[in-house]
Amino acid sequence: MPWSVKSAAAIAPSHVVAPLCALHVLWALGGRSIGGAAIPVVSGKPAFQPSRLTTMAVATALAVAALVVLARADLILNAWSPWLSTWAAAGLGVVFVLRAVGEFRLVGFFKSVRGTPFAFWDTWLYSPLCLALGLGALWLVTTPRSR
Repeated sequence: MPWSVKSAAAIAPSHVVAPLCALHVLWALGGRSIGGAAIPVVSGKPAFQPSRLTTMAVATALAVAALVVLARADLILNAWSPWLSTWAAAGLGVVFVLRAVGEFRLVGFFKSVRGTPFAFWDTWLYSPLCLALGLGALWLVTTPRSR
């Protein structure tokens, strides 16, 4: 398949999500997080302590997200049903956009807890990245399939 905007729209997010998947695997295997920037903090303490299993589940979800966008662009898994890749990409897009909007307390553009390393990075990196990934996945849904 020749290079196209659709191919780039699938390859770029997969190149962003794959390293994030690897980072979560590293954390699940006992690697250290970067000083308070990976988990929301409330009153000087982490808002939650993710288990290794939860962290691996996030890594798996990120790996699946990379596969979904590549499949929707017909770059891999061509045997997948067009219906399946379309709905998976739509669901992925909605999940990422909702993550960017947030839950109005700890994460997302409209969070109320601010002034922490996590809040800074969430405002300037994590939420914009989620919004871009979500809108990209939703855009892929609207493009015609090549077959």
